[in-house]
Amino acid sequence: MARPRKFDEERVILAVRDAFWDKGYAATSLEDLLRVSGLGKGSLYGAFGDKHTLFLRVLRDYDNANLLTLRESLESAARGIDLVRSFVLGPAADPTGAVARRGCLLANSNAELATTTPEVAAEARRSYDAITVILAEALERARREGDLAPDADPADTARTVLVAQLGLIALGRTGMDADALTAAARSVLARLLPPVAQ
Repeated sequence: MARPRKFDEERVILAVRDAFWDKGYAATSLEDLLRVSGLGKGSLYGAFGDKHTLFLRVLRDYDNANLLTLRESLESAARGIDLVRSFVLGPAADPTGAVARRGCLLANSNAELATTTPEVAAEARRSYDAITVILAEALERARREGDLAPDADPADTARTVLVAQLGLIALGRTGMDADALTAAARSVLARLLPPVAQ
């Protein structure tokens, strides 16, 4: 009979996620994972598999949590366009710039690993496709609400919004000044989502 686990799995996953997020996959050592998890090697690998398997689990959990948050934000948004604007402005939301410098775990991991790790590329495609669907729903709603031009294509615009946001994340990672990043985000919004003439 298997012994019950004597650790908080969610706490371990979050601690490991933060280690990968802060250092990247390659630079995060087994010793780092043991230290932040508080587990021995046998317990860590017995519960989650090797480093690669653990990383993929962390990345999938991170993506699923973000997708759930985005979906809930759409459902609670006063207007569809509000979700799209907050999505684009998100990378510049922290005035200290710390959040922007840390970037997004998915975007960081995709940049580091997509060409060498097919599972990471597949996870990025899955997550970005799902984000695009939610953004397209928000933009379709914005069109019905009169905040998006009637002839705009919500799916095409959603993909463009995602590309713009990923560009802002990349610029944020470079340490771009928070005010300059915010100005760039606002410029993107002005061009992608100009006010609809009444």
